[in-house]
Amino acid sequence: QLVESGGGLVQAGGSLRLSCAASGRTLSLNNMAWFRQAPGKEREFVAAIAWSGGVANYADSVKGRFTISRDNAKNTLLLQMDRLKPEDTAIYYCAAAPRLVPDYRSTYYTPRPYEYWGQGTQVTVSS
Repeated sequence: QLVESGGGLVQAGGSLRLSCAASGRTLSLNNMAWFRQAPGKEREFVAAIAWSGGVANYADSVKGRFTISRDNAKNTLLLQMDRLKPEDTAIYYCAAAPRLVPDYRSTYYTPRPYEYWGQGTQVTVSS
């Protein structure tokens, strides 16, 4: 089970840090990612980090503002969001893909390889 927390209401230019806690699952054995979904839009990729923690990838829209990290000792995935913009408003979901899932390098930015999802946390950025 994945449980996100840390969402809320923030003014443009502000920061939030999202957490994703895992129970019954060892995050160190999984590639992890954040996705988001705004009202009326499809779920979109935000950031991903490999099971080893050595490689991270970001959507162009958040590159340089968001940082994904993992604390395997605490079985937690993090997303530090700085310089937030109104267009970052969405429900944010964490997701887990088994580390040996085929074709992960070519599909990590799609929902396809992720078998487990959290319930989401709302992030609202006011202008």
